[in-house]
Amino acid sequence: MSLLFGLTAKEWREKNPELGGNIRDHSTIEQLVILSNLESINAVMIHQEIEQSKRLLQLNMIAITQMKSLVQNKNIKKLK
Repeated sequence: MSLLFGLTAKEWREKNPELGGNIRDHSTIEQLVILSNLESINAVMIHQEIEQSKRLLQLNMIAITQMKSLVQNKNIKKLK
């Protein structure tokens, strides 16, 4: 999760004690889509026995690419 949000769930709770729920409850649609994609891709990479440091680099690049794509996509705004 820190890959996408820049902090762990625990760090988020500590920085946002006034907000109820968890980091996902306060995420954008784009962030939730990307998080779901990253979780699936990570599971495949684990199955392929790719070491954690390599997975992290690849997942980071994927997250950046997907965020740019979703933010620039005008059709996403129609879903909101």
